[in-house]
Amino acid sequence: MKTLKMLAIALLLIAAPVSAQTADEIIENYLTNTGGAEAWESVESVKFIGSVDLGGMSLPIEVYRTKDGKGMIKAEFQGQQFYQNVYDGETLWGTNQMTMAAEKSDAESTANYKNEINDFPDPFLNYKDKGYTAELLGTETMDGTETYKIKLIKEPVLVDGKEQDDIAFYYFDTENFVPIAIETEMSSGPAKGMTSVTVLSDYQEVDGLYFAFSILEKIQGAPQGQQITFTDIEINPEIDATMFAYPEKN
Repeated sequence: MKTLKMLAIALLLIAAPVSAQTADEIIENYLTNTGGAEAWESVESVKFIGSVDLGGMSLPIEVYRTKDGKGMIKAEFQGQQFYQNVYDGETLWGTNQMTMAAEKSDAESTANYKNEINDFPDPFLNYKDKGYTAELLGTETMDGTETYKIKLIKEPVLVDGKEQDDIAFYYFDTENFVPIAIETEMSSGPAKGMTSVTVLSDYQEVDGLYFAFSILEKIQGAPQGQQITFTDIEINPEIDATMFAYPEKN
Protein backbone atom coordinates (compact mmCIF):
# COMPACT_ATOMS: atom_id res chain seq x y z
CA MET A 1 0.00 0.00 0.00
CA LYS A 2 2.81 2.37 0.94
CA THR A 3 4.55 1.65 -2.38
CA LEU A 4 1.36 2.43 -4.31
CA LYS A 5 0.89 5.68 -2.39
CA MET A 6 4.47 6.78 -3.13
CA LEU A 7 4.01 5.88 -6.79
CA ALA A 8 0.82 7.96 -6.92
CA ILE A 9 2.62 10.95 -5.41
CA ALA A 10 5.49 10.57 -7.88
CA LEU A 11 3.08 10.50 -10.79
CA LEU A 12 1.36 13.64 -9.52
CA LEU A 13 4.70 15.41 -9.24
CA ILE A 14 5.62 14.42 -12.78
CA ALA A 15 2.31 15.66 -14.11
CA ALA A 16 2.33 18.87 -12.09
CA PRO A 17 4.30 21.08 -14.54
CA VAL A 18 1.75 20.30 -17.25
CA SER A 19 -1.45 20.60 -15.21
CA ALA A 20 -0.24 23.68 -13.31
CA GLN A 21 -0.11 25.77 -16.48
CA THR A 22 -2.74 28.44 -17.09
CA ALA A 23 -3.92 29.78 -20.45
CA ASP A 24 -2.08 33.06 -19.85
CA GLU A 25 1.16 31.27 -18.96
CA ILE A 26 0.99 29.13 -22.09
CA ILE A 27 0.30 32.16 -24.28
CA GLU A 28 3.12 34.11 -22.63
CA ASN A 29 5.53 31.21 -23.17
CA TYR A 30 4.39 30.93 -26.76
CA LEU A 31 5.03 34.61 -27.52
CA THR A 32 8.37 34.50 -25.69
CA ASN A 33 9.57 31.35 -27.44
CA THR A 34 8.66 32.73 -30.88
CA GLY A 35 10.49 36.02 -30.48
CA GLY A 36 8.85 38.04 -27.72
CA ALA A 37 5.73 40.20 -27.53
CA GLU A 38 7.69 43.42 -28.14
CA ALA A 39 9.18 42.06 -31.36
CA TRP A 40 5.76 40.87 -32.56
CA GLU A 41 4.31 44.32 -31.86
CA SER A 42 6.94 45.89 -34.13
CA VAL A 43 5.69 43.93 -37.16
CA GLU A 44 3.98 46.27 -39.64
CA SER A 45 3.68 43.88 -42.59
CA VAL A 46 4.59 40.37 -43.68
CA LYS A 47 5.13 38.83 -47.12
CA PHE A 48 4.97 35.05 -47.59
CA ILE A 49 6.30 33.32 -50.71
CA GLY A 50 5.57 29.68 -51.35
CA SER A 51 3.35 27.21 -53.12
CA VAL A 52 0.17 25.17 -52.77
CA ASP A 53 0.20 21.49 -53.69
CA LEU A 54 -2.86 20.74 -55.83
CA GLY A 55 -2.63 16.99 -56.10
CA GLY A 56 0.86 16.83 -57.50
CA MET A 57 0.74 20.22 -59.25
CA SER A 58 2.49 23.11 -57.51
CA LEU A 59 0.78 26.51 -57.58
CA PRO A 60 3.11 29.45 -56.75
CA ILE A 61 1.60 31.92 -54.28
CA GLU A 62 2.43 35.20 -52.57
CA VAL A 63 0.58 36.29 -49.43
CA TYR A 64 0.65 39.84 -48.06
CA ARG A 65 -0.62 41.05 -44.69
CA THR A 66 -0.33 44.52 -43.14
CA LYS A 67 -1.02 45.93 -39.69
CA ASP A 68 -3.66 48.33 -41.03
CA GLY A 69 -5.65 45.43 -42.47
CA LYS A 70 -4.62 45.31 -46.09
CA GLY A 71 -4.06 41.83 -47.46
CA MET A 72 -3.80 39.68 -50.55
CA ILE A 73 -3.28 36.15 -51.80
CA LYS A 74 -1.80 36.16 -55.29
CA ALA A 75 -1.37 32.95 -57.31
CA GLU A 76 -0.22 32.04 -60.79
CA PHE A 77 -1.72 29.28 -62.90
CA GLN A 78 -0.87 28.52 -66.52
CA GLY A 79 0.61 31.96 -67.02
CA GLN A 80 -2.36 33.78 -65.50
CA GLN A 81 -2.47 35.58 -62.17
CA PHE A 82 -5.50 35.49 -59.94
CA TYR A 83 -6.25 36.97 -56.54
CA GLN A 84 -8.17 35.95 -53.43
CA ASN A 85 -9.02 37.74 -50.18
CA VAL A 86 -7.69 41.08 -51.39
CA TYR A 87 -8.57 43.92 -49.03
CA ASP A 88 -7.61 47.53 -49.63
CA GLY A 89 -8.95 48.90 -46.37
CA GLU A 90 -12.51 49.22 -47.65
CA THR A 91 -13.28 46.66 -50.35
CA LEU A 92 -12.80 42.89 -50.19
CA TRP A 93 -12.43 41.30 -53.60
CA GLY A 94 -11.00 38.41 -55.58
CA THR A 95 -10.76 36.87 -59.04
CA ASN A 96 -13.67 34.87 -60.42
CA GLN A 97 -11.86 31.77 -61.63
CA MET A 98 -14.46 31.16 -64.33
CA THR A 99 -14.33 34.61 -65.92
CA MET A 100 -10.94 35.72 -64.50
CA ALA A 101 -12.60 39.06 -63.72
CA ALA A 102 -12.31 40.87 -60.38
CA GLU A 103 -15.41 40.62 -58.20
CA LYS A 104 -16.30 42.33 -54.93
CA SER A 105 -17.28 40.17 -51.97
CA ASP A 106 -20.66 40.55 -50.31
CA ALA A 107 -21.21 42.74 -47.24
CA GLU A 108 -21.21 39.82 -44.79
CA SER A 109 -17.91 38.40 -46.03
CA THR A 110 -16.37 41.86 -45.91
CA ALA A 111 -17.56 42.48 -42.35
CA ASN A 112 -16.16 39.13 -41.20
CA TYR A 113 -12.84 39.82 -42.91
CA LYS A 114 -12.56 43.15 -41.09
CA ASN A 115 -12.78 41.26 -37.80
CA GLU A 116 -9.72 39.24 -38.80
CA ILE A 117 -7.62 42.41 -38.98
CA ASN A 118 -7.24 42.19 -35.19
CA ASP A 119 -5.46 38.86 -35.63
CA PHE A 120 -2.39 40.53 -37.15
CA PRO A 121 0.32 39.56 -36.57
CA ASP A 122 -0.98 36.94 -34.12
CA PRO A 123 -4.41 36.50 -32.50
CA PHE A 124 -2.86 35.85 -29.07
CA LEU A 125 -0.84 39.10 -29.03
CA ASN A 126 -2.63 41.41 -26.53
CA TYR A 127 -5.67 39.19 -26.95
CA LYS A 128 -7.52 40.60 -23.94
CA ASP A 129 -7.26 44.14 -25.33
CA LYS A 130 -9.00 42.84 -28.46
CA GLY A 131 -11.90 41.56 -26.39
CA TYR A 132 -10.91 37.93 -26.92
CA THR A 133 -11.08 35.26 -24.23
CA ALA A 134 -8.83 32.21 -23.88
CA GLU A 135 -9.58 29.12 -21.83
CA LEU A 136 -7.30 26.16 -21.12
CA LEU A 137 -9.33 22.98 -21.60
CA GLY A 138 -6.57 20.63 -20.49
CA THR A 139 -4.08 18.43 -22.28
CA GLU A 140 -4.66 16.26 -25.31
CA THR A 141 -2.52 14.09 -27.55
CA MET A 142 -2.48 15.36 -31.12
CA ASP A 143 -0.80 13.11 -33.70
CA GLY A 144 1.37 11.58 -31.00
CA THR A 145 2.34 14.92 -29.44
CA GLU A 146 1.20 16.02 -25.99
CA THR A 147 -0.50 19.40 -26.26
CA TYR A 148 -2.30 22.06 -24.28
CA LYS A 149 -5.76 22.65 -25.74
CA ILE A 150 -6.84 26.29 -25.60
CA LYS A 151 -10.24 27.58 -26.63
CA LEU A 152 -10.03 31.07 -28.14
CA ILE A 153 -13.23 33.09 -28.54
CA LYS A 154 -12.91 36.15 -30.76
CA GLU A 155 -15.33 38.80 -32.01
CA PRO A 156 -18.65 37.40 -33.25
CA VAL A 157 -18.96 36.76 -36.98
CA LEU A 158 -22.03 37.06 -39.18
CA VAL A 159 -23.59 33.87 -40.51
CA ASP A 160 -26.63 34.44 -42.70
CA GLY A 161 -27.06 37.85 -41.12
CA LYS A 162 -26.91 36.63 -37.52
CA GLU A 163 -24.03 36.96 -35.07
CA GLN A 164 -22.28 33.76 -34.08
CA ASP A 165 -19.36 33.16 -31.73
CA ASP A 166 -16.03 32.86 -33.55
CA ILE A 167 -14.38 29.96 -31.75
CA ALA A 168 -11.10 28.20 -32.49
CA PHE A 169 -9.30 25.44 -30.60
CA TYR A 170 -5.50 25.70 -30.53
CA TYR A 171 -3.22 22.79 -29.65
CA PHE A 172 0.11 23.96 -28.20
CA ASP A 173 3.07 21.59 -28.03
CA THR A 174 3.79 21.20 -24.30
CA GLU A 175 7.53 21.21 -24.93
CA ASN A 176 7.99 24.19 -27.25
CA PHE A 177 4.76 26.08 -26.56
CA VAL A 178 3.92 26.57 -30.24
CA PRO A 179 0.58 25.67 -31.85
CA ILE A 180 0.77 22.53 -33.98
CA ALA A 181 -2.92 22.42 -34.90
CA ILE A 182 -6.00 24.65 -35.01
CA GLU A 183 -9.60 23.43 -35.23
CA THR A 184 -12.59 25.53 -36.27
CA GLU A 185 -16.13 24.71 -37.31
CA MET A 186 -17.01 25.70 -40.87
CA SER A 187 -19.92 28.16 -40.80
CA SER A 188 -20.65 28.41 -44.51
CA GLY A 189 -20.14 26.72 -47.88
CA PRO A 190 -20.38 23.03 -48.82
CA ALA A 191 -18.44 22.03 -45.70
CA LYS A 192 -20.73 23.93 -43.30
CA GLY A 193 -20.89 22.19 -39.93
CA MET A 194 -17.70 20.23 -40.52
CA THR A 195 -14.47 20.83 -38.59
CA SER A 196 -11.56 22.45 -40.40
CA VAL A 197 -8.12 21.40 -39.17
CA THR A 198 -4.97 23.45 -39.78
CA VAL A 199 -1.74 21.57 -39.06
CA LEU A 200 1.32 23.76 -38.45
CA SER A 201 4.93 22.54 -38.61
CA ASP A 202 8.49 23.36 -39.70
CA TYR A 203 8.88 26.45 -37.52
CA GLN A 204 11.79 28.57 -38.70
CA GLU A 205 13.34 31.83 -37.52
CA VAL A 206 12.81 34.99 -39.57
CA ASP A 207 14.57 38.09 -38.19
CA GLY A 208 14.18 36.82 -34.64
CA LEU A 209 10.56 35.66 -34.97
CA TYR A 210 9.39 32.10 -35.59
CA PHE A 211 6.84 31.17 -38.26
CA ALA A 212 5.41 27.84 -39.40
CA PHE A 213 6.70 27.25 -42.94
CA SER A 214 4.43 24.24 -43.49
CA ILE A 215 0.62 24.47 -43.26
CA LEU A 216 -1.79 21.64 -44.03
CA GLU A 217 -5.46 22.55 -44.38
CA LYS A 218 -7.98 19.70 -44.25
CA ILE A 219 -11.40 18.62 -43.07
CA GLN A 220 -11.33 16.53 -39.90
CA GLY A 221 -11.37 12.85 -40.80
CA ALA A 222 -10.40 13.43 -44.43
CA PRO A 223 -7.38 11.40 -45.60
CA GLN A 224 -5.88 14.31 -47.52
CA GLY A 225 -5.80 18.09 -47.48
CA GLN A 226 -4.25 21.12 -49.09
CA GLN A 227 -0.55 21.51 -48.37
CA ILE A 228 0.94 25.01 -48.28
CA THR A 229 4.72 25.35 -48.10
CA PHE A 230 6.53 28.65 -47.68
CA THR A 231 10.05 29.07 -49.01
CA ASP A 232 10.58 32.65 -47.84
CA ILE A 233 8.97 35.03 -45.34
CA GLU A 234 9.81 38.74 -45.16
CA ILE A 235 9.03 40.96 -42.19
CA ASN A 236 8.24 44.63 -42.85
CA PRO A 237 8.97 44.55 -46.60
CA GLU A 238 8.30 47.60 -48.74
CA ILE A 239 4.74 47.26 -50.02
CA ASP A 240 2.99 49.46 -52.55
CA ALA A 241 -0.50 50.01 -51.10
CA THR A 242 -1.98 50.49 -54.58
CA MET A 243 -1.54 46.77 -55.27
CA PHE A 244 -4.56 46.04 -53.06
CA ALA A 245 -6.93 48.41 -54.86
CA TYR A 246 -9.98 46.97 -56.58
CA PRO A 247 -9.51 47.27 -60.37
CA GLU A 248 -12.49 49.39 -61.35
CA LYS A 249 -13.94 48.59 -64.76
CA ASN A 250 -13.62 51.25 -67.42
